[in-house]
Amino acid sequence: MKTLYFPRRSYPVETLFNGTLSLGGRDQETTGFAWWAGNARLINLSGKLLGAHVAHAGLIVFWAGAMNLFEVAHFVSEKPMYEQGLILLPHLATLGWGVGPGGEVTDTFPYFVSGVLHLISSAVLGFGGIYHALIGPETLEESFPFFGYIWKDKNKMTTILGIHLILLGVGAFLLVFKALYFGGLYDTWAPGGGDVRKITNLTLSPNVIFGYLLKSPFGGEGWIVSVDNLEDIIGGHVWLGSICIFGGIWHILTKPFAWARRAFVWSGEAYSSYSLGALAIFGFTACCFVWFNNTAYPSEFYGPTGPEASQAQAFTFLVRDQRLGANVGSAQGPTGLGKYLMRSPTGEIIFGGETMRFWDLRAPWLEPLRGPNGLDLSKLKKDIQPWQERRSAEYMTHAPLGSLNSVG
Repeated sequence: MKTLYFPRRSYPVETLFNGTLSLGGRDQETTGFAWWAGNARLINLSGKLLGAHVAHAGLIVFWAGAMNLFEVAHFVSEKPMYEQGLILLPHLATLGWGVGPGGEVTDTFPYFVSGVLHLISSAVLGFGGIYHALIGPETLEESFPFFGYIWKDKNKMTTILGIHLILLGVGAFLLVFKALYFGGLYDTWAPGGGDVRKITNLTLSPNVIFGYLLKSPFGGEGWIVSVDNLEDIIGGHVWLGSICIFGGIWHILTKPFAWARRAFVWSGEAYSSYSLGALAIFGFTACCFVWFNNTAYPSEFYGPTGPEASQAQAFTFLVRDQRLGANVGSAQGPTGLGKYLMRSPTGEIIFGGETMRFWDLRAPWLEPLRGPNGLDLSKLKKDIQPWQERRSAEYMTHAPLGSLNSVG
């Protein structure tokens, strides 16, 4: 038992310490961190920290591959993906692999291949992590100066930042190439209920792309989450990839300005906190996207959005009652408002009842029934297709909010 004294306390702090398990330069007395502090013990050991990061990457990729194969093994083609609790296959389907018209899964072999490739990659990363953690040099500065670094070296840190930005830009362009040349993506807005298609007419206008950033997130504007076509999404990735690559080159070739040197804390701990803050922003943005956007996250795979499920209930009952002889254009509810249809604050014809609060919903199964003044009564009577009925009935009973409506 070792007794360690904390300078601001007048009494000893006793910490269990087994000297037989300590490694030279990485034990608690040398580094100031106990074993449970994780990679903090490796702050000044760039080689070992590399090993920890590569091994961690291998663990992540192994999970992706194993979970991918697990979902393939348990996949039931008769049920929608969102009803099976799948979290990886919807992303592969969105990329256009293994799906056909209407989002129907036609081939699970691409999903199997994806899982196997991830498992093989995880083995390579795992062996690399073990090598660098146990066998490779403890520090990289002497043996491999290009990969070595010192946390306080501001110029080196911005170079590393630049390299990361370039890699992010390349990742953005991989999606662009997939959409343009390698099979295309699944487009939920394709005629007839969605299909896989190549993107042929990119939106590259800066007014359109950056206009999303200037939109309000409130009042039906929707900020960047309001994007409703693949042309804008892929065009945005062209801009994003270009900015990341040029920004990365700029950070590699330049040194931090004086104000940046003074403003930031230049330490490993600070870089970790900056990164976690950025990830939090990414997480909140992605949360809004998956909750409200049914273009980047097609409802066929991820399930309906909250507003979509509510509008689907109103649509399903309108179709049913119309077949039973109800005049949906003039029927009134108990409050005197339209039971099936009413006017929005801007004068459009919208669904009546509780779902009126979601009147600005845009969904591919509903848009064909709109006209210049909102829902078109003539189309509601004559043009409703079976796939629209099936889809709305499915979405009605799978609301993501338990209390959103009375079914499901």
